[in-house]
Amino acid sequence: MRIFYRAVVLVGAIILILFAVSNHEAVSLTLWPLPFLVDLPLYLLFFLSLLVGFLIGGSAAWIAGRRHRRELRRRRRRIEALERELAATQSQLESRREPTATALPANRRTS
Repeated sequence: MRIFYRAVVLVGAIILILFAVSNHEAVSLTLWPLPFLVDLPLYLLFFLSLLVGFLIGGSAAWIAGRRHRRELRRRRRRIEALERELAATQSQLESRREPTATALPANRRTS
């Protein structure tokens, strides 16, 4: 499995390198309300847009999982409280138990 993973990563890296070498021409990037003009290689613009998309998607997934993380925290606190209560109950039961002698009478003991 590790060899397959490394092969896929290697093929992906080769494709990205070929893309970067093939698309090194400069493009002008302007943001309309701002007076800035930036000349970037096309591959850099492509990779930056992928990075921004990845960050936005990751942020959206993290925000969407907020309810589940909150529920897991609530359940974890409840489990810890129940475990403490169980341990306290078990210690009370053990302290109330009287030691019972289960020794056999002297005439029934075997050597």
